[in-house]
Amino acid sequence: MRLTRVLSAAVVLLGLAAAPAAADSSPSANPSGDGDGPTTAGTSFRTATEFEQGQVATADGAAGDYLYWSFPADAGQRPTVKATVKLPGTHAAQTWRADVYDGLRRRQACQWGAQTRTADAGASSLELACVLRTVRAWSEPWANDPLPGTYYVRLTAVDVPTSDLGVPVSAEVRVESKDVGGAAAVDGSLAEPLVPGIAVTSGAGDDGDGEDQSAVLSAIEPEDGWSSGWWSDRWVWSGIGAVLAALAGIGGYALTRGTGRPSRVPPGA
Repeated sequence: MRLTRVLSAAVVLLGLAAAPAAADSSPSANPSGDGDGPTTAGTSFRTATEFEQGQVATADGAAGDYLYWSFPADAGQRPTVKATVKLPGTHAAQTWRADVYDGLRRRQACQWGAQTRTADAGASSLELACVLRTVRAWSEPWANDPLPGTYYVRLTAVDVPTSDLGVPVSAEVRVESKDVGGAAAVDGSLAEPLVPGIAVTSGAGDDGDGEDQSAVLSAIEPEDGWSSGWWSDRWVWSGIGAVLAALAGIGGYALTRGTGRPSRVPPGA
């Protein structure tokens, strides 16, 4: 009976300890923005317009333009990039494409989603989507894994007919993430997030008469800051496994000790 009570209490405590970890790994939209997104887009990586996850970035442009935005993504997140292109009433068939690049300008492959779609002639709009791989806290130098930092979205029309070049269009881009949690944890982390310079500013040099150029880093980071580090809920589950193994050992020892004890023979028997 005593062993049963001990095991029951241990199971209750383990359930309470596992509850926060299970909650952390649940899907979330990660709406760090207030919904008031930017209304312009850049024309290159250096002029990309920043926006936060959860915001809707909009921009007006023309068929044939390259539209660039950037957003932050942290370790353990699986970003989903969605874009909507609104077309004029009269146009030929157009093919649009949404590409995602990391801070090193490496194109990131989509796990799934309609990254390229063709709008039929006269269609009013089309939607694109790209679900990225989970952002890792650390990776081998030869790998092309997504790392925490700035990501770029490039939206453009490909194979545009000459008659449609310059046709006005409007676009909406939004990003939401699923928190994968300890399932994507790795043994290692970056000392700093991968947030390269997106612009260059000029200022006075050290001697006062020269000019010193310096890179301007991304001004946006996740709402709770960059959390890349050694901690993840994998440690919680590892601790739970260790406790269960210890309890199983104690229970096995108690059972074998009880069955192996010789029975007492009453005196005078």
